[in-house]
Amino acid sequence: MLKQIQETKTFLESKTKIHPFAGIVLGTGLGNLSSEIKIETAIPYEDIPHFPVSTVEGHHGQLIFGTINDVPIVAMQGRFHYYEGYSLKECTFPIRVMKALGIANLFLSNASGGVNSNFNIGDIMLITDHINLLPDNPLRGKNINELGPRFPDMSEPYSKELNDLVINIANQNNIQLQQGVYAILSGPTFETPAEYRYMKIIGADTVGMSTVPEVIVARHMNIPCMAMSIITDLGVDGKIVEISHEEVQKVAKAAEPKMTLIIKELLAQIYTTESILK
Repeated sequence: MLKQIQETKTFLESKTKIHPFAGIVLGTGLGNLSSEIKIETAIPYEDIPHFPVSTVEGHHGQLIFGTINDVPIVAMQGRFHYYEGYSLKECTFPIRVMKALGIANLFLSNASGGVNSNFNIGDIMLITDHINLLPDNPLRGKNINELGPRFPDMSEPYSKELNDLVINIANQNNIQLQQGVYAILSGPTFETPAEYRYMKIIGADTVGMSTVPEVIVARHMNIPCMAMSIITDLGVDGKIVEISHEEVQKVAKAAEPKMTLIIKELLAQIYTTESILK
């Protein structure tokens, strides 16, 4: 893997002069943030050595280098999922490459099904913790000590410092922000009523199919993470609000301006202060 990371890093550095301060995964809810990026280079995934190719509708499939309000970033426009048939090591390989490129922190977004009875479709939830229910782990197998420890600490998977900044930004801009625990299942099916009840029993507020593997790998490499989730469907008290993938995209599009504002403000604050991140 180290050789592959180096080969990909060398290729990308030959295509851009950007030295990214932050990595962003433009999943559901942040897709239109790309319009706020002053793009220097955009490289299709199929052109990048060792990268998988996104197969999900609405995920464009390119790596973007540029700036947001003069902050240098690298952004994945479209991510990779376990349900697409990739291994978790393949799904998270781009995060390894982002670290090699020098990112100091990682921001992610997703769509999820609300389990908390206080949530509504269209709400934005700041992820404070997660429950990994996948049948695999991206760190399974021989550990690569150059990347991180064999048994990484996960007592703070999502940076409290970053989350506090996000909460302040939301309050200052009158953005209602939920907080809670995100559970991941493999998908691609949406959850059954019994599965939704199970999620609630074990302490989840939302359930989805992404983000957690990327955060595990980021924390393995000591990258602080912040992630937000748009509640695009509900499974509360055994009743499911049915929704199609197209409807998920519609709900996400309506919430995107709020999430975009939060990310822009967060980037500006941590870049100018070189803050408190560990």
